[in-house]
Amino acid sequence: MQVENIRSFEVAVPDAALVDLKDRLGRTRWPEKETVTDWDQGLPLAYAQELAAYWQHEYDWRRIEARLNALPNYLAEVDGLDIHFLHVRSDNPAARPLVLTHGWPGSVLEFLDVIAPLSADYHLVIPSLPGYGFSGKPTTAKWSVEHIAAGWDALMRALGYDRYFAQGGDWGSAVTCAIGLNHADHCAGIHVNMVVGAPPPDLTNDLTEAEKVYLARFGWYQAKDSGYSTQQATRPQTLGYGLTDSPVGQMAWIAEKFHGWTDCGHEPGGQSVGGHPEKALSKDAMLDTVSLYWLTASAASSARLYWHSFRQFAAGEIQVPTGCSLFPNEIMRLSRRWAERRYRNIVYWNEVERGGHFAAWEQPELFAAEVHAALACMTL
Repeated sequence: MQVENIRSFEVAVPDAALVDLKDRLGRTRWPEKETVTDWDQGLPLAYAQELAAYWQHEYDWRRIEARLNALPNYLAEVDGLDIHFLHVRSDNPAARPLVLTHGWPGSVLEFLDVIAPLSADYHLVIPSLPGYGFSGKPTTAKWSVEHIAAGWDALMRALGYDRYFAQGGDWGSAVTCAIGLNHADHCAGIHVNMVVGAPPPDLTNDLTEAEKVYLARFGWYQAKDSGYSTQQATRPQTLGYGLTDSPVGQMAWIAEKFHGWTDCGHEPGGQSVGGHPEKALSKDAMLDTVSLYWLTASAASSARLYWHSFRQFAAGEIQVPTGCSLFPNEIMRLSRRWAERRYRNIVYWNEVERGGHFAAWEQPELFAAEVHAALACMTL
């Protein structure tokens, strides 16, 4: 895969786009209140209005824009598509290369607080997925997880890293696993904070107590929390019309996950009951990500990754050294014996005490420590 035209990039959202956002927020047509007293029907009206009012009157996009621009931003044409990435080289002469990949509804912003601790020992490459953030939007139906993995491998080599490590969660975990599976000649090992796979049928007859909890959590997710993925995997274009036209629609579609998928004080049992998203993420942090999706009009283009890859991204046995960090409020959990059927060379396994699906964002110190510990078990 060809990589060319690597050049510096600066984030510069036009003032007119921010004025338009505030104008649209002020003209929101609200639905009626939900008929329950919790989040079971989605983002509650009162909190949606509170968050939207903050977005309109107090939130400052230029703050996060300046923080992004303080880092080395680049664009590169990868197989003809512009890919945005951060490239932070370490001052450590013994530093090793590491590519970090986000998921949905995430972005490179998830990793901002782990750049300092990780760049002490690693040269960091942090790309925006195709159709996400400041990366280009694919115009052909080829950017599957496997194609992205090939693109990341080509990008790393174009940057001078013939051997490297890969890390990811959510779609980033799928991409990372595809790198480990298909590009083991260059990838020296992987670390994932979302361990993707299915319980082997022959190992479900003698379940441990923990495995029973994991299965119950996944069953609840399938029954009550997976509607977003079905919509994005089947009709991303249809979804995009509403979310690209309504900032509150885009906000609600994403912010709901900041409640359900973070470690924000849910009741025991892993069914997203109780809790509040601001126990895990600030309003500004949540709206940084929502704003990025809104200002880049990437609702449909980001959702298309589900259409491309949602049904087949967990295939294949991975032989490269693998580190697995399990955060307590992750969407899905696998026991180690289940995971070993897919990840054939697990060299690091740890169940972390705090955090959820957005591990680097929610718990940057713990996340960085997990990456350090896992990659310490691997050599280039």
